[in-house]
Amino acid sequence: MKVDIKTKAEIDRMREACRMSAEIRDICAEHVAPGVTTGEINDLVVAYCKKHNVRASFYGCYDFPGHICVSINEEVIHGIPSYNRMIMPGDLVKTDVGIFKNGFNGDTSRTVALSVSDPRTLQLVETTKACLKAGIAACGPGVHLGDVGYAIEQTALAAGFGVVRSWIGHGVGRKVHEDPEVPNFGKPGTKLRLLPGMTIAIEPMITMTKAGEKTDVLDDGWTVVTRDRCLAAHFEHTVAITDDGCEILTLPADYP
Repeated sequence: MKVDIKTKAEIDRMREACRMSAEIRDICAEHVAPGVTTGEINDLVVAYCKKHNVRASFYGCYDFPGHICVSINEEVIHGIPSYNRMIMPGDLVKTDVGIFKNGFNGDTSRTVALSVSDPRTLQLVETTKACLKAGIAACGPGVHLGDVGYAIEQTALAAGFGVVRSWIGHGVGRKVHEDPEVPNFGKPGTKLRLLPGMTIAIEPMITMTKAGEKTDVLDDGWTVVTRDRCLAAHFEHTVAITDDGCEILTLPADYP
């Protein structure tokens, strides 16, 4: 494993890619509405990239066909945008997107609960936000990745939810997926120590049931779903480790 340590100048360059990733993430989330297709959400990213002369990080990455991942309800991550997939009231819609600019990538996601009234479903979304906040709060120089994963996992388990284990966070920078792996579970004092200049994507994927921790990939080869088809939520920030803590690079957003 080789972890890329960025200089402050490189993080300055990466900060713009992350800012734009956050901007288009929020644009997409604001357009989540009844009758809108996930293909139309993808079009927003295409138009944004054309306007700003940037590239969507996910398009063509490992041959992914979309510019954004849009995953609904039991779909955890990697949903392929389609004009045949219509968003409906009551859906949990996960928009996961990144922008490549100045030689660096951002990576970020959020979950929109569209006209959801079920208290437990809303708790799932809020708990996933809290998991992201807990993971970020645990970050800092000298902290182990096991500490970060533990903070996320304990937040989810305390609310009675499950944590996806087969899909995890990762380093991000010149490539959208870099070392190190960043699990959403772990034991304190284990795994890699974080150092200033590391940039990582923290992305808790939390499921309504413990059985939902196990996942399958659909026949499209991309879409990851909970095995028991329970609901899942997903939030993500790109974070830079600093000399005295960490900096969230993918702000603004209406969550931590």
